[in-house]
Formats: sequence, C-alpha cells, structure tokens
Amino acid sequence: MERRFASHPNEVKQFDTGRLRQEFHIPVIFAPDELKLVLTHEDRMIVGGANPVNKEVALTTDLKELGVTYFLERRELGVINVGGKGIIAVDGTEYEIDFKECLFVGQGAKDVVFKSADSAKPAKFYLNSAPAHQSYPTTKTSLAEAESAALGSLENSNERTIHRFIHTNGVQSAQLVMGMTQLKTGSMWNTMPAHTHPRRMEAYFYFDLPEDAVVFHLMGEPDETRHVVMRNEEAVISPSWSIHSGVGTNNYTFIWSMAGDNKRYDDMDPVSMKELK
Repeated sequence: MERRFASHPNEVKQFDTGRLRQEFHIPVIFAPDELKLVLTHEDRMIVGGANPVNKEVALTTDLKELGVTYFLERRELGVINVGGKGIIAVDGTEYEIDFKECLFVGQGAKDVVFKSADSAKPAKFYLNSAPAHQSYPTTKTSLAEAESAALGSLENSNERTIHRFIHTNGVQSAQLVMGMTQLKTGSMWNTMPAHTHPRRMEAYFYFDLPEDAVVFHLMGEPDETRHVVMRNEEAVISPSWSIHSGVGTNNYTFIWSMAGDNKRYDDMDPVSMKELK
C-alpha cells in the first residue's frame, strides 16, 4: 500500500506539474489479479482497486500501516464495480455486483474477497475505505435504488445525473459518503461553479472516457487554482481546503467519495466565479 502525506495550501502553491501529480494523482487503480491501494493522510482515506481476472483477490495489506489485526477492524469500505459482473464475498456471504453497482461493507467484516463472474470480462472494483467508529450492515445498492438528481443543462455543457449511494438518506455508514456522477453526451463540466468543504476531503475517480480523451481536474485554493490532467480509470485526491472540479474533452463518469467530520452531502462552501483565479 502506497502512502501519501497531507499537504498545506501554501506549500502546494509552489508545486510544478510533476510534484502536483506525485502528491495527488493516482495513475494506476487496476492491475490484473492484484489489489492496488493508496493511503492518504487526508482523513486517512484509502483509495484503490481490485481487478480479479484469473484468481480471487483478497482485501489485505501490511496491517502494521493500519495498526490493526485485519483490514476492516476499525474501517468501513465502499465499492463500485466499473467492469464486468463480479462477486464480493464478505465473511462467506456472496454479493453479485454488476456494472455501476455499489456495495458498502461495514466495520468488523473480517474476510472480503473479490471475484469475477467471467475472466474474459473481468470485474473492476473501485474501492474507498475510511476509518469507522461504528459498524453498519453490509448493503448492496443499484443505480435504480440510488437517490438520483438531474442537474445542469446542455447549454452550459454540464447536463448530468448525480447518483448518491452511501449517504445520510441512503446506505448508512460511520463517515464514508460515496456516489457517482454521469455526464450526458455534449456535456463536459462537473462541479462548476466550484465549492470547498473544509469539514471533509474528497477523492475523484474518472472513467467511461475514450482512450484519447482527458479531463482537466481543477484543484487548489479558489484564488490559486492548479490542474491535473486525468485519463480513463485514474483517481485524484482532493484536500478539504481545495476546490474539485473538471472539464473534459469528452463526456465521462466519475465516482466521488468523502470522509471527514460529517456526512451531509450539501455541506459545502460555494465559490463565486468572480473568486476563481
């Protein structure tokens, strides 16, 4: 498991492109038959992926890094499948997870194993894990069951649908909030006008992008913005003090996840367009 440290906005102002990507960009989420994990000290979020192709992949790592005897002893987990049909076994109970379906696994689950239903069309499980102080039931959610809202307009190039899976009015968790936003054809902008939420950090995972397309992910303080170029199936860490927005060369889908002081999706500090620099 790779470790990333937290950063101060005054320091980030001095970063060049390479250093910015080194600290916040996660270029490899999936590797065949492997578990890829990045631990960020921004609210101790873990971002990663499991890509079982020819064998099962277990949720495990060097537990000394977490100070526990098993991965979810003091953590909870959110998973969204962005590949072929898969199966997640949680303490012996199997859950079939199809494309763009979500599974929440509560604190205390000891054995979590990822499988693909068909090795020719392997599952790609995108993972987010946050520390937990209370255990909630393992719960599967489909797109149809998620709380969804249509936002934006084609005229403003931001027509999109937000699907909330793990949140206050949906699947319950100790602190993890997780969902997915799908942009309509002809729309490229997300989360603009921008906002910050100093009570919570966030991670973005971009997918459904053509091979030759990119998303310019915007971050930084509102008056000191920076960008990170993102490609298909890459993730980026967003500190609580940073805006998090983006514009693509094509429409796309992204998964957002948050951890911090509260679970209120609408707890955000709006940033006026006049403030951006």
